[in-house]
Amino acid sequence: MVLLKRIGWYLVGLSIGLVFLMFFLKKKSEETGVEFCYLPNCRVLKDIRSKPLSFSEEVLAKMESVQMDSMTIVSFLKDGDIDFAESDAKANPCKLYKINKDFDGRRFTLDVENCNERAILKGLAKE
Repeated sequence: MVLLKRIGWYLVGLSIGLVFLMFFLKKKSEETGVEFCYLPNCRVLKDIRSKPLSFSEEVLAKMESVQMDSMTIVSFLKDGDIDFAESDAKANPCKLYKINKDFDGRRFTLDVENCNERAILKGLAKE
């Protein structure tokens, strides 16, 4: 019985501490703009967003034909899903990633070349 009481009090203290920590870290991340990315998809997209972005002529023409703007591309780089099976993450000097996202009920694939200094949008395809 004493063991159950101790476990109960431990769990109460642990839950209070976790709630406090959650609110503290949430407030701190909002103030400083810190984003916690642990999964590979999030880490790669964050790395691409942190670099200057340039568009190829093919992408600019395709964006115009499907009525996309640069804000749509930003949403690709924020909420897109990277297809690691189709991507070449070991390429040198620039890695090639295929990012999938639904836009206006259609699925698009964006080809991004991720170099050390910049990111280049190489292709845009509708599936």
